[in-house]
Amino acid sequence: MPRFVRGRLTAAVCAGLLCACLAGCGHGGAATADASTASADPLVSAAPSSAPASPPEVTPSVAEQSTPTDTPTTREATTAAAQETVAAGGSGASALWGKAYTGTASISVDVYDYCTTDGSRRLAGSQTYSMNSTLDLGRPQAGGDQTENNPFSMLFAAGNPAQAGAVSFRSSSVSTVSSQDLTGHYRDPNLLLTYWDIGWSDGELNARLTDPHDREAVVLNLLNWPGLLVACRSDLGQMPGGFPHALAAGTTFTGRLDGSGASLTAEGSTVDGVVAFKFTFDGTAS
Repeated sequence: MPRFVRGRLTAAVCAGLLCACLAGCGHGGAATADASTASADPLVSAAPSSAPASPPEVTPSVAEQSTPTDTPTTREATTAAAQETVAAGGSGASALWGKAYTGTASISVDVYDYCTTDGSRRLAGSQTYSMNSTLDLGRPQAGGDQTENNPFSMLFAAGNPAQAGAVSFRSSSVSTVSSQDLTGHYRDPNLLLTYWDIGWSDGELNARLTDPHDREAVVLNLLNWPGLLVACRSDLGQMPGGFPHALAAGTTFTGRLDGSGASLTAEGSTVDGVVAFKFTFDGTAS
Protein backbone atom coordinates (compact mmCIF):
# COMPACT_ATOMS: atom_id res chain seq x y z
CA MET A 1 0.00 0.00 0.00
CA PRO A 2 1.34 3.42 -0.81
CA ARG A 3 2.79 5.32 2.08
CA PHE A 4 0.44 8.24 1.82
CA VAL A 5 -2.58 5.92 2.04
CA ARG A 6 -1.36 4.33 5.26
CA GLY A 7 -0.81 7.77 6.74
CA ARG A 8 -4.37 8.83 5.94
CA LEU A 9 -5.80 5.67 7.45
CA THR A 10 -3.78 6.06 10.56
CA ALA A 11 -4.96 9.63 10.96
CA ALA A 12 -8.57 8.59 10.42
CA VAL A 13 -8.39 5.84 13.01
CA CYS A 14 -6.88 8.21 15.57
CA ALA A 15 -9.56 10.79 14.87
CA GLY A 16 -12.26 8.20 15.38
CA LEU A 17 -10.84 7.05 18.66
CA LEU A 18 -10.56 10.64 19.86
CA CYS A 19 -14.23 11.31 19.06
CA ALA A 20 -15.31 8.15 20.85
CA CYS A 21 -13.28 9.12 23.90
CA LEU A 22 -14.77 12.62 23.94
CA ALA A 23 -18.26 11.25 23.50
CA GLY A 24 -17.79 8.81 26.36
CA CYS A 25 -16.47 11.49 28.69
CA GLY A 26 -19.35 13.79 27.92
CA HIS A 27 -22.02 11.13 28.67
CA GLY A 28 -20.66 9.38 31.73
CA GLY A 29 -18.14 7.30 29.93
CA ALA A 30 -16.47 6.07 33.07
CA ALA A 31 -19.74 4.63 34.40
CA THR A 32 -20.42 3.00 31.00
CA ALA A 33 -17.02 1.43 31.01
CA ASP A 34 -17.57 0.04 34.47
CA ALA A 35 -20.93 -1.39 33.48
CA SER A 36 -19.40 -2.99 30.34
CA THR A 37 -16.62 -4.56 32.41
CA ALA A 38 -19.17 -6.00 34.88
CA SER A 39 -21.21 -7.47 32.03
CA ALA A 40 -18.15 -8.99 30.43
CA ASP A 41 -17.24 -10.89 33.60
CA PRO A 42 -20.28 -12.61 35.25
CA LEU A 43 -18.22 -13.62 38.30
CA VAL A 44 -17.83 -9.96 39.32
CA SER A 45 -21.00 -8.39 40.75
CA ALA A 46 -21.77 -4.79 40.05
CA ALA A 47 -20.43 -2.47 42.68
CA PRO A 48 -23.03 -0.38 44.53
CA SER A 49 -23.39 3.08 43.15
CA SER A 50 -22.75 4.56 46.60
CA ALA A 51 -21.69 3.37 50.11
CA PRO A 52 -24.46 2.70 52.74
CA ALA A 53 -25.34 5.79 54.73
CA SER A 54 -23.79 5.75 58.21
CA PRO A 55 -26.16 6.17 61.21
CA PRO A 56 -26.79 9.86 61.99
CA GLU A 57 -24.74 11.24 64.88
CA VAL A 58 -27.00 12.07 67.84
CA THR A 59 -26.12 15.28 69.61
CA PRO A 60 -27.49 15.66 73.21
CA SER A 61 -29.94 18.46 73.63
CA VAL A 62 -29.06 21.46 75.80
CA ALA A 63 -31.36 20.14 78.55
CA GLU A 64 -29.66 16.73 78.44
CA GLN A 65 -26.20 18.29 78.47
CA SER A 66 -27.08 20.41 81.52
CA THR A 67 -28.70 17.60 83.52
CA PRO A 68 -26.52 16.99 86.62
CA THR A 69 -25.13 13.54 87.14
CA ASP A 70 -25.20 11.60 90.39
CA THR A 71 -22.13 13.24 91.86
CA PRO A 72 -21.23 13.23 95.57
CA THR A 73 -22.40 16.85 95.77
CA THR A 74 -25.86 16.08 94.41
CA ARG A 75 -26.14 13.00 96.61
CA GLU A 76 -25.27 15.07 99.70
CA ALA A 77 -27.83 17.70 98.75
CA THR A 78 -30.49 15.02 98.26
CA THR A 79 -29.63 13.41 101.61
CA ALA A 80 -29.74 16.76 103.40
CA ALA A 81 -33.14 17.52 101.90
CA ALA A 82 -34.44 14.08 102.95
CA GLN A 83 -33.13 14.53 106.48
CA GLU A 84 -34.75 17.95 106.66
CA THR A 85 -38.07 16.47 105.57
CA VAL A 86 -37.81 13.74 108.22
CA ALA A 87 -36.80 16.25 110.89
CA ALA A 88 -39.76 18.41 109.99
CA GLY A 89 -42.08 15.45 110.38
CA GLY A 90 -43.25 15.95 106.82
CA SER A 91 -45.86 18.43 108.10
CA GLY A 92 -44.28 21.83 107.43
CA ALA A 93 -42.77 22.25 110.89
CA SER A 94 -39.63 23.71 109.32
CA ALA A 95 -41.66 26.88 108.70
CA LEU A 96 -41.55 27.42 112.48
CA TRP A 97 -37.74 27.32 112.67
CA GLY A 98 -36.61 30.71 113.91
CA LYS A 99 -40.00 31.69 115.35
CA ALA A 100 -40.04 33.54 118.68
CA TYR A 101 -43.15 33.98 120.83
CA THR A 102 -43.54 36.44 123.69
CA GLY A 103 -46.31 36.55 126.25
CA THR A 104 -47.24 35.72 129.83
CA ALA A 105 -47.34 32.49 131.79
CA SER A 106 -49.86 32.11 134.62
CA ILE A 107 -48.31 29.61 137.02
CA SER A 108 -49.67 27.72 140.00
CA VAL A 109 -47.59 25.51 142.26
CA ASP A 110 -48.24 23.07 145.07
CA VAL A 111 -45.35 22.78 147.49
CA TYR A 112 -44.72 19.55 149.44
CA ASP A 113 -42.42 18.48 152.23
CA TYR A 114 -41.62 15.36 154.25
CA CYS A 115 -41.96 16.87 157.68
CA THR A 116 -44.58 14.46 159.04
CA THR A 117 -43.81 12.23 161.98
CA ASP A 118 -43.65 9.19 159.73
CA GLY A 119 -41.68 10.95 156.97
CA SER A 120 -44.45 10.75 154.40
CA ARG A 121 -44.98 13.44 151.77
CA ARG A 122 -47.53 16.15 152.56
CA LEU A 123 -48.88 19.34 150.96
CA ALA A 124 -47.23 22.30 152.67
CA GLY A 125 -48.71 25.19 150.65
CA SER A 126 -49.82 26.58 147.27
CA GLN A 127 -49.05 29.71 145.31
CA THR A 128 -50.15 31.37 142.07
CA TYR A 129 -48.23 34.02 140.12
CA SER A 130 -47.53 35.34 136.58
CA MET A 131 -44.26 35.84 134.67
CA ASN A 132 -43.22 37.31 131.36
CA SER A 133 -42.27 34.39 129.12
CA THR A 134 -40.67 33.55 125.78
CA LEU A 135 -40.76 30.51 123.51
CA ASP A 136 -38.09 30.08 120.82
CA LEU A 137 -38.18 27.39 118.13
CA GLY A 138 -35.27 26.42 115.92
CA ARG A 139 -33.74 23.79 113.66
CA PRO A 140 -33.29 20.39 115.38
CA GLN A 141 -29.86 20.34 116.98
CA ALA A 142 -27.05 18.04 115.87
CA GLY A 143 -24.10 16.70 117.82
CA GLY A 144 -21.55 14.13 116.71
CA ASP A 145 -23.31 11.78 114.29
CA GLN A 146 -26.78 12.34 115.80
CA THR A 147 -29.58 14.82 115.15
CA GLU A 148 -32.43 15.70 117.48
CA ASN A 149 -35.39 13.56 116.47
CA ASN A 150 -37.95 16.36 116.81
CA PRO A 151 -39.64 18.63 114.25
CA PHE A 152 -37.89 21.61 115.90
CA SER A 153 -35.78 22.45 118.92
CA MET A 154 -37.61 24.22 121.75
CA LEU A 155 -36.54 26.69 124.41
CA PHE A 156 -39.13 28.08 126.83
CA ALA A 157 -38.38 30.48 129.68
CA ALA A 158 -40.79 31.96 132.24
CA GLY A 159 -39.03 34.69 134.20
CA ASN A 160 -35.32 35.09 134.79
CA PRO A 161 -33.64 31.71 135.54
CA ALA A 162 -32.32 33.04 138.86
CA GLN A 163 -35.74 34.35 139.90
CA ALA A 164 -37.84 32.42 142.40
CA GLY A 165 -40.67 30.67 140.57
CA ALA A 166 -38.94 30.71 137.16
CA VAL A 167 -39.52 27.76 134.81
CA SER A 168 -37.38 26.67 131.87
CA PHE A 169 -37.86 23.98 129.21
CA ARG A 170 -35.17 22.89 126.74
CA SER A 171 -35.69 20.11 124.23
CA SER A 172 -32.03 19.30 123.55
CA SER A 173 -28.44 20.31 124.16
CA VAL A 174 -24.99 19.54 122.76
CA SER A 175 -22.53 18.81 125.55
CA THR A 176 -18.75 18.50 125.30
CA VAL A 177 -17.24 15.30 126.68
CA SER A 178 -13.90 13.54 126.53
CA SER A 179 -12.64 12.64 123.06
CA GLN A 180 -11.84 9.13 124.32
CA ASP A 181 -14.09 6.52 125.87
CA LEU A 182 -13.16 4.43 128.92
CA THR A 183 -11.17 2.00 126.75
CA GLY A 184 -9.18 4.78 125.10
CA HIS A 185 -10.94 4.70 121.72
CA TYR A 186 -11.68 7.97 119.96
CA ARG A 187 -15.21 9.34 120.11
CA ASP A 188 -16.78 12.58 118.99
CA PRO A 189 -16.58 14.99 121.95
CA ASN A 190 -19.89 16.59 120.91
CA LEU A 191 -22.62 14.64 122.69
CA LEU A 192 -26.25 15.30 121.83
CA LEU A 193 -28.66 15.08 124.76
CA THR A 194 -32.38 15.05 123.95
CA TYR A 195 -34.83 15.80 126.76
CA TRP A 196 -38.23 16.11 125.09
CA ASP A 197 -40.22 14.01 122.65
CA ILE A 198 -42.07 16.61 120.56
CA GLY A 199 -45.03 15.91 118.32
CA TRP A 200 -46.46 18.63 116.09
CA SER A 201 -49.11 18.37 113.38
CA ASP A 202 -51.49 20.89 111.84
CA GLY A 203 -50.78 23.45 114.55
CA GLU A 204 -51.19 21.09 117.51
CA LEU A 205 -48.26 20.57 119.88
CA ASN A 206 -47.95 17.46 122.03
CA ALA A 207 -44.61 17.40 123.85
CA ARG A 208 -43.42 15.23 126.73
CA LEU A 209 -40.27 15.36 128.84
CA THR A 210 -38.77 11.87 128.53
CA ASP A 211 -35.33 12.19 130.13
CA PRO A 212 -34.20 14.96 132.52
CA HIS A 213 -30.57 13.73 132.18
CA ASP A 214 -30.01 14.18 135.90
CA ARG A 215 -27.79 11.09 135.85
CA GLU A 216 -25.42 12.90 133.48
CA ALA A 217 -25.68 16.01 135.69
CA VAL A 218 -26.72 18.07 132.65
CA VAL A 219 -30.11 19.25 133.93
CA LEU A 220 -31.62 22.05 131.85
CA ASN A 221 -35.36 21.66 132.50
CA LEU A 222 -35.87 23.39 135.81
CA LEU A 223 -38.22 25.09 138.22
CA ASN A 224 -36.45 27.54 140.49
CA TRP A 225 -38.14 27.41 143.88
CA PRO A 226 -37.05 28.67 147.30
CA GLY A 227 -35.77 26.04 149.71
CA LEU A 228 -35.59 26.13 153.48
CA LEU A 229 -32.22 26.79 155.04
CA VAL A 230 -32.94 23.86 157.35
CA ALA A 231 -35.37 21.13 156.39
CA CYS A 232 -38.69 21.32 158.25
CA ARG A 233 -37.65 24.56 159.97
CA SER A 234 -39.52 27.30 158.12
CA ASP A 235 -38.88 29.60 161.08
CA LEU A 236 -35.19 29.73 160.12
CA GLY A 237 -35.87 31.23 156.69
CA GLN A 238 -35.26 30.29 153.06
CA MET A 239 -32.25 30.24 150.80
CA PRO A 240 -32.09 33.54 148.86
CA GLY A 241 -32.79 33.44 145.14
CA GLY A 242 -34.44 30.07 145.17
CA PHE A 243 -33.08 26.63 144.33
CA PRO A 244 -33.21 24.95 140.87
CA HIS A 245 -35.24 21.73 140.95
CA ALA A 246 -34.96 19.32 138.03
CA LEU A 247 -38.27 18.62 136.30
CA ALA A 248 -39.32 14.98 136.27
CA ALA A 249 -39.96 12.79 133.24
CA GLY A 250 -43.63 12.90 132.30
CA THR A 251 -43.94 16.68 132.33
CA THR A 252 -46.14 17.75 129.39
CA PHE A 253 -46.45 20.81 127.16
CA THR A 254 -49.49 20.78 124.86
CA GLY A 255 -51.86 23.05 122.94
CA ARG A 256 -52.09 25.26 119.90
CA LEU A 257 -48.88 26.39 118.17
CA ASP A 258 -48.65 27.93 114.70
CA GLY A 259 -46.87 30.66 112.80
CA SER A 260 -48.85 33.47 114.41
CA GLY A 261 -49.14 32.50 118.08
CA ALA A 262 -49.16 29.93 120.85
CA SER A 263 -51.70 28.90 123.47
CA LEU A 264 -50.13 26.14 125.55
CA THR A 265 -50.54 24.35 128.87
CA ALA A 266 -47.76 22.69 130.86
CA GLU A 267 -48.10 20.32 133.80
CA GLY A 268 -45.59 18.33 135.81
CA SER A 269 -43.51 17.99 138.94
CA THR A 270 -39.91 18.05 140.09
CA VAL A 271 -37.66 14.98 140.41
CA ASP A 272 -37.43 15.39 144.20
CA GLY A 273 -41.23 15.62 144.52
CA VAL A 274 -41.10 18.96 146.33
CA VAL A 275 -43.06 21.00 143.75
CA ALA A 276 -45.93 20.16 141.40
CA PHE A 277 -46.83 22.86 138.89
CA LYS A 278 -49.17 23.84 136.11
CA PHE A 279 -49.16 26.89 133.87
CA THR A 280 -50.74 28.35 130.75
CA PHE A 281 -48.77 30.36 128.22
CA ASP A 282 -50.25 32.68 125.62
CA GLY A 283 -47.75 34.21 123.25
CA THR A 284 -47.62 36.10 119.96
CA ALA A 285 -45.05 35.37 117.26
CA SER A 286 -42.65 38.20 116.54
